[in-house]
Amino acid sequence: MNHPLRKKFSRRARVATGGAVLAVVALAGFGAVSANASAPATPSAAASADAPVRATTTSTHLTIDAATQAAQAALDAAEKDNQRVTVAVVDRNGNTLVTLRGDGAGPQSYESARRKAFTAAAWNAPTSQLAERLQQTPNLKDIPGTLFLAGGVPVTAANAPIAGIGVAGAPSGALDEKFAQAGVNAVAR
Repeated sequence: MNHPLRKKFSRRARVATGGAVLAVVALAGFGAVSANASAPATPSAAASADAPVRATTTSTHLTIDAATQAAQAALDAAEKDNQRVTVAVVDRNGNTLVTLRGDGAGPQSYESARRKAFTAAAWNAPTSQLAERLQQTPNLKDIPGTLFLAGGVPVTAANAPIAGIGVAGAPSGALDEKFAQAGVNAVAR
């Protein structure tokens, strides 16, 4: 079967056209390669290097599941005693992991619970003990983010603080601390 274009072009014209097409394709490829070769090199990302072991530290953290379990246990203990409280669990650095505001808890209880939790974790001591220290060193209360009222308890691993649980809203700090301790006990099981 004859193609209509074959009649119009001679064999020589077809070979020349095919050669021209190949030349154009080859030049286009060469142009792309040379354009890439002459383009300024993009700066590569900085090379990373592993830090030596002596330059690093490893720390233990409370998991979100354990923090949630602790907060719920503290809230359950408060509800069992008909108390309306807020529970906060923070990590060693004071970052909030979990906050549970019980039904009817006062608006001030949220911030108080968080600050008690941070204070307990930062000082690795129950906030009731820290409140007693204020008698000898009253300017402790001026440290930002802290609250030296009973109701905060540290969570430890190998005697080092890894988190803090703070409870606020009960009529006394002793009750708040009792509920916070219930949270710590739930993690320790």
